[in-house]
Amino acid sequence: MNTLVWFRSDLRTRDNTALHAAACANHGCLIGVFILCPQQWKDHHWGGPRVDFLLRNLRALGAELKRLNIPLKIVRSNRFDGVPQALLKLARAHDCAALYCNSEHEVNEVRRDDEVRAAFETDNRQMHTFRDQTILDVADIRTQAGGWYSVFTPFKRKWCELFKSGDELKEFAPPQPQSSSKVPADEVPTQLAGFSTDADCKLWPEGESSAHQRLASFVDQAIADYATRRDEPATDGTSALSPYLACGVLSPRQCLRAALAVNHNRVDSGKKGVATWISELIWREFYRHILIGFPRVCMDRPFRTETERLRWNNDTVQFEAWCAGATGFPIVDAGMRQLAAAGWMHNRVRMIVAMFLTKDLFIDWRWGERFFMEHLVDGDFASNNGGWQWSASTGTDAAPYFRVFNPARQSERYDPNGAYIRRWVPELEPVPANRIHDPDAATRGERDYPAPIVDRSKSRARVVEAFKRLGGSR
Repeated sequence: MNTLVWFRSDLRTRDNTALHAAACANHGCLIGVFILCPQQWKDHHWGGPRVDFLLRNLRALGAELKRLNIPLKIVRSNRFDGVPQALLKLARAHDCAALYCNSEHEVNEVRRDDEVRAAFETDNRQMHTFRDQTILDVADIRTQAGGWYSVFTPFKRKWCELFKSGDELKEFAPPQPQSSSKVPADEVPTQLAGFSTDADCKLWPEGESSAHQRLASFVDQAIADYATRRDEPATDGTSALSPYLACGVLSPRQCLRAALAVNHNRVDSGKKGVATWISELIWREFYRHILIGFPRVCMDRPFRTETERLRWNNDTVQFEAWCAGATGFPIVDAGMRQLAAAGWMHNRVRMIVAMFLTKDLFIDWRWGERFFMEHLVDGDFASNNGGWQWSASTGTDAAPYFRVFNPARQSERYDPNGAYIRRWVPELEPVPANRIHDPDAATRGERDYPAPIVDRSKSRARVVEAFKRLGGSR
């Protein structure tokens, strides 16, 4: 009897919990499988950059599995409802007694896996799932009262208390090459209809080696200054590893191991830059904790249910200007143009453009969340949803509703010389630093740059009043 290994958001052979467990079980030959679900991905607002990156890494995974004599089968099921029978058909065809995979936490994915398990057990086959997306089992992290955390700081405190750097960081070796399989591998498509992209894919080289090279370079050259430089969009102060984590080309354990190695094995102390980056890894765990404890956030609902009563402005003309990077606010437009060109946006700028959309334009955060998922190479539901709800003051640990970023002040602080703006808004390239953050009318006319699409003094008053009417809002 053989064993089926179902790859999902874990496109790697190294430190892959399910793959390692399947190899150790020693039930015949290993056969890998990945299921293309294009319509489901559309329903989840996946875009061209995300799918292109996935397919390229899937081909890299197939090549690595081939080296191990493990065939990778490619199955297509437009939506999740066809997955159970597709997997069962494959298991029957290749005499697979068991299915191994790593857990996913979103509501639709959990339901899909429950249905797969039921189908396999009915057919006298086993399904084994493993924790792999998080370092700790975030479903087991609870408050003293046994509830779910809704604020990051106490969650992080508990996370650090539970982390022992022992079994949590155990490294799972890839399988040894197995005897040649008689099962032929399938070809991975180079593209899928409906998922085109104009983003520069060369910015994100595929494969585990590329991911590890980027991680090593960050740890060697930038992590020490991460706390002070991570908010500067014009510099390479962040790790830019999020696409590799989103597709599982890199595991969070591998990231934490690399950070601990240069911080004397300390998680929440030691070098400030390292501790700050580790805190970002814990934020990632926190947002997955929220998915499990409060599944409504997977269903287009805010965490703070009272904010469902907000009557958003939802001006489609203003939304289109925001999407196009034509708002007349230079740092906002720079971020949106970077997103279009690179499939990625600097994290500080993500917060600026998200708060501008939800507070200054008072447009529903779900519009922005969807647009980001459609254009990000690192589209990750938990982190994207958490970030948008933070900015909109509808989520866990949300920014107070009266906190509204001033785009010009933000760029003056974090891009003082205007280098980031000049890169992505080239019509403002000649404008001196003292005028580039909020050009006067004459400069805008000379440079063919639009006037601001909203009066910020009025827009801030509007959003504050809307939240006040909810009553009891922070």
